[in-house]
Amino acid sequence: MARHGAELLPEELPEGLRRGFESYLNSLRFERGLSRNSIDAYARDLARYGTWLHDEGIGRLGEVDRGRVEDYGLHLLDTGLAPRTRARALVAVRRFHTFAFAENLAPTDPASEVSPPQEGLRLPKALSLEEIEAMLATAAGEEPAQIRAAALLELLYATGARISEAVGVDLDDLDLDSGLVRVYGKGGKERIVPFGSHAARALGSWVSRVRPTMAAKAKTSSPAGALFLNARGTRLSRQSAWQIVKTAGEHAGLEVEVSPHTFRHSFATHLLEGGADIRVVQELLGHASVTTTQIYTKVTEETLREVYATSHPRAR
Repeated sequence: MARHGAELLPEELPEGLRRGFESYLNSLRFERGLSRNSIDAYARDLARYGTWLHDEGIGRLGEVDRGRVEDYGLHLLDTGLAPRTRARALVAVRRFHTFAFAENLAPTDPASEVSPPQEGLRLPKALSLEEIEAMLATAAGEEPAQIRAAALLELLYATGARISEAVGVDLDDLDLDSGLVRVYGKGGKERIVPFGSHAARALGSWVSRVRPTMAAKAKTSSPAGALFLNARGTRLSRQSAWQIVKTAGEHAGLEVEVSPHTFRHSFATHLLEGGADIRVVQELLGHASVTTTQIYTKVTEETLREVYATSHPRAR
């Protein structure tokens, strides 16, 4: 007989995550006495969370910090799930991490200070243009790692690509002359996204000056066709790309925690603030429904209210 809930966990989950999830599901059954339906609901939420962690390159609970849990909350928002579903999913994650810490399955509880989203739309975090530019300035330099970081950061902000989409780009997907890149979104759905001159220069420098040297380090006779490579000449992982973004935020002295999703939210918010049509932004982000994209119109409305409240002489 299959264990309650465990059969709903993806087979490809790393053992370091699977063990923790199974222990929690067993505790729900034997210690709390929850029903099969309730346990299965928790299992589905943990399966979604585990898949996301695995896609981010995380294989052990000790690698999860508060920023990752908050980033997962933004990921849930980006999926277009109903507010109640998002709230329930994040509550399941918080309870799991509390259990894992109490049972010594993890060194910390990274979700202890992460609040579940309130009912209704939750405004995503967006950086100002000045903050974006401060992050990009941290990658200015001639070191190979700086040139790669500049190319990655410029591509993320220029296209609004998810981190998994950015590291999944192959060299053949990039057209520097036309300023276009092909990315593959959820379900392998392909879309073509334009990018500007700043990204073109950064990407051109990476492709012509640094990437060939890294590609030559690959142990196989035919190196990976990935656009972004690591020092071994193989495709840059999501986890490494995530760290590049996080490090740039820290070096820029930003007070907020920055993730690849922060760039995606900033990309959409800045486009709409600049007058872009929401349907165009929907296509650029690869959203299946415009309803998901509409969250960003709430951001721009909130910004307008703040500016009005602080600037208009009769606003108060």
